Amino acid sequence: MDLSLTFNADLIRRYDKAGPRYTSYPTAVQFHDGFGEQQYRKWAQYSNEHPPGHPLSLYFHLPFCATVCYYCACNKIITKNRARAIPYLEHLHQEIAMQGTLFNKERKVEQLHWGGGTPTFIDHDQMRELMRVTGEHFNLRDDDLGEYSIEVDPREADADTIKLLREIGFNRLSMGVQDFDPDVQKAVNRIQSEEVTLAVLEAARQQGFKSVSMDLIYGLPHQSVGSFSRTLDKVIAATPDRLSVFNYAHLPALFKTQRQMNEADMPSPAEKLDILQHTIEQLSDAGYIYIGMDHFARPDDELALAQHSRTLYRNFQGYSTHSDCDLVAMGSTSISKVGQSYSQNEKDLEGYYSRIDNGELPVFRGIELDADDILRREVITQLICHFTLDIPALETAHGIKFSQYFDVERGELQGMQDDGLLVQDNSHITILPAGRLLVRNICMVFDRYLRDSDRTRRFSRVI
Repeated sequence: MDLSLTFNADLIRRYDKAGPRYTSYPTAVQFHDGFGEQQYRKWAQYSNEHPPGHPLSLYFHLPFCATVCYYCACNKIITKNRARAIPYLEHLHQEIAMQGTLFNKERKVEQLHWGGGTPTFIDHDQMRELMRVTGEHFNLRDDDLGEYSIEVDPREADADTIKLLREIGFNRLSMGVQDFDPDVQKAVNRIQSEEVTLAVLEAARQQGFKSVSMDLIYGLPHQSVGSFSRTLDKVIAATPDRLSVFNYAHLPALFKTQRQMNEADMPSPAEKLDILQHTIEQLSDAGYIYIGMDHFARPDDELALAQHSRTLYRNFQGYSTHSDCDLVAMGSTSISKVGQSYSQNEKDLEGYYSRIDNGELPVFRGIELDADDILRREVITQLICHFTLDIPALETAHGIKFSQYFDVERGELQGMQDDGLLVQDNSHITILPAGRLLVRNICMVFDRYLRDSDRTRRFSRVI
């Protein structure tokens, strides 16, 4: 499949509006407090039987960070007091035990991820114990064939930490870099030398990690085409397996720490487009494949192979190679996908602790999907992961006539076809090279909730 990109600045400017990133459909905006523990337990039981024995994916949210990065919009707790992790981990262990009783023990954990925050904020003994407790209540793989990954801040890890992570079962690692330029690092309050970053990368390779990913951000203060290109040169020389190159979304009204950055120092919209265009060209020349959204990978990386075999999936951690797993997420603010439901844990520590102390699962909101949600999720997933939709297969799977069910949507897509973003006929919708950077716009056409109410103001811009 041809996955090349065409960068058309005029089209991007025309289509650059706010919209969901589609780590789920329906998105978290649709979650409501009418979904709670009772509904979650029902879907957990359902998931054990449909089909029986299918695998699990586990996510653990570790929210603590020792310092604040001004650009960050994640759910985190900034503290230098490491003791704050102790009560959190105690409650997380209790949640693991409660969740473990809901899922059949023969269900293998094919995918596991620690995210944050900064998962390496906790000490080595706490890391060992968290993995031990997880293995006590869930069926972890012991053959290194699962996809067990962790987010690492190189400032909070050294060679001994990486060695420990490998010993307790992790085999994939992603690290935050954002930018190597000293002026940019100072402006966003993330001072991180190349030496520290590359030492973690080298340690991961020495320990046999199967995949190492780096995160970059464009649109930060003091960035330019030239400065970001120099960072990319250094990153490419380090040859990570994957890269995520995120567009910085400046939303200071929602995220107070972003007010610490000088907006006048940020690149203009035109400069940001130039940075993006040069980034795509530079990574393509270096042999990286555009997976979608913000992600690039080497041709032999699992993401690229999954896209080629049409098994790529998208969830709350981004692109994934395991589409057949129920996702059980634990820790404050984490989001699960179990059966035909999504659910979210309490966001603040007080609420999270209180629920668990009362012997309750800390689910405080969610949504049960109806047939229309499931159908539209399948359409969006296929488009955002594979840039194509097999219409006859979808009709067979869902018992619909596509042209009738999506008559309004097909009419809207015609304008995108006229602009060269896609082609559609009775058998396929195929996103063309000029439309791949705008895949979110194409998916938004099928989002019933956006059609019913203008909620795009809640989302970041697509480019």
